[in-house]
This record gives sequence, structure tokens and C-alpha cells, in this order.
Amino acid sequence: MTIIDEAISTSPPLTITAPTRPVGLVRDLIALIRPYQWVKNLLVVPLALLDPAALRAGPLFAVGWAVLGFILASSAVYIINDIADRHRDRVHPKKRLRPIASGRVPVPLAYAYGALVSAALVAVVLGGPAIAWWPLGVYLVLNVAYTRGLKHVPLVDVFVVALGFVLRVVQGYLAAEVPVQSWLLIAVFAVCLLMILGKRRHEVGAGGLAHRPSLRGYSSQYLEYLIVLCAVLAISAFLFHLNTAVPPPYTTVALLGSVPFALFGLARYLQVVVVETSGGEPVRVLLRDRAMLINSTLWAALIGSTLFAAH
Repeated sequence: MTIIDEAISTSPPLTITAPTRPVGLVRDLIALIRPYQWVKNLLVVPLALLDPAALRAGPLFAVGWAVLGFILASSAVYIINDIADRHRDRVHPKKRLRPIASGRVPVPLAYAYGALVSAALVAVVLGGPAIAWWPLGVYLVLNVAYTRGLKHVPLVDVFVVALGFVLRVVQGYLAAEVPVQSWLLIAVFAVCLLMILGKRRHEVGAGGLAHRPSLRGYSSQYLEYLIVLCAVLAISAFLFHLNTAVPPPYTTVALLGSVPFALFGLARYLQVVVVETSGGEPVRVLLRDRAMLINSTLWAALIGSTLFAAH
């Protein structure tokens, strides 16, 4: 008997019901592509706009088009993942309520929906401005491999997900036609890895092996070590980026001003993950935690005003 079979046999019975009203079905189809997760693309892809050379009509439109492309690509990935994970999701106390796992969206309909979203993605890639779309292609290939097995390999699973965010940033730079900032990419990779590790730490105590077999390779203490390591790398890389991106005499202001905001943000996230054990959904933490929102707003105002004054 496999881990999944054993967990399913011992878990509470789940009533699988098909949607009875068109309004409910539409709501489930919208939930299936996770609109609340689209902010990942809105925050990561346009990082290229920090370069003043990108603040023109053409690059702005191209970056917006790249955001749309990644929204559709990530939506298609969510549908594919939910189809593949529907059996494991049914043994998770929260994910068992997802549209496909609960049976409200039939699997054939989910496949058709995924094909429709994929067709829209192809239309965006072929019908938009001339952009090098190879980061999006690599993102899709990685996620197919992730769904088919990489998600079950400890460490590999979190690195693949974090790499997806780096590909978003690269796509933004290619769309804006500005040079890629290597230190910023390292900082993005470290921050994203930190948040994914925080999510895994939450799952170690809540999900169980039946939901995510890769958790067998983690423990709470081990994940905390990795989170601290990524936090140090993220702060260091971002400070190196500011040191090269902000010209003097504004460099000192940007560096010294960023340190307390960066440390507070990471400390607050660690508090959420370790003390409050609420790191299961990093996007919701970033968008709903008042301390994080205030800290991020003040930090963005500092960096924005410094860059504006410098250029």
C-alpha cells in the first residue's frame, strides 16, 4: 500500500459533488487559475522598470505584455498541477476543497479549460511585440518536469520553484531591452527560496507525507537553517545591487536606509513562519500582514525617491 493509499483510507470521507449552478462553476473556474497569485508576476517581472532606460512607452508596453504572458503561463500551470495533484490534495485538510480535488470541476472540463488558457498564451506570444520569450518557455518546461516528478525530490522541488521567479525577472529585462542586473537576480532567487522554504516548514507540521512526499527530506530545524542562510544571501546581494545601481552620492543613502527595512522585513517573515506558524501562503502574508505592508511601502518610497533624485 502506498503512502497516498494509506492516507486516503484513514482520512475522513470526502463528498465529491459536481457543481449544480453555472455561477458556482464560473467561480470555481476563476479560483482554479488563482488570481490572487498573479501578484507574483506584477511584483517580479516589472523589476526591470527600476532601470530608468525602461521608463518609456515602448518598454513599458512590452513589460506589461510580458506580465500578461506569465499570468497566462502560470494559470495553465496551476490547472495542470491541480489535475495531477487531485488525489494528494484530497488528503490535505485545506487543499481537499480545491475545485478539482473536491469534484466541483470535472477533470475533462479542467483539461478543456487548460487547453483554452494555453491557446490564449500562444496568442499572446505570437500576437504581441517582438520579445524573446525563452524564459517563459523554460518556465513551462520546468513546471512540466516539476509536475511529473521533480516536486517529489527534496531540495530540487524548492529550487525549481524559486528558479521560476528568476525567469520572470529575466523575461522582464528582455522585454524592456535593458541589461540584466546579476546581483538583483541573486537577491530575487534568495528571497523566493526563503519564502518557499518557509512554506515547506509550515507544511512539515500541517500537510504530512501523503500530500507532499518531498517533505520526507526536511525537518523544521533544517528548514530554519536554510531560511537564515537565504536571508543572509538575499540582504547581501540586494545591498551589492544598490551599490552598483545607485550612483554616488546617493549610494550611501540607499545602502544605509535599506538595511533596517531589509532586516525588519526578513525578521517579520521569520516571526510569521517560526513563531506564528502561518507561512503556508507567502503571498497572503506579504499582502495582508500590516507590518510587512508598512515596511515595504516605506522601503519602496526610500528606494524610489533615491533613484529619482539620482537620475
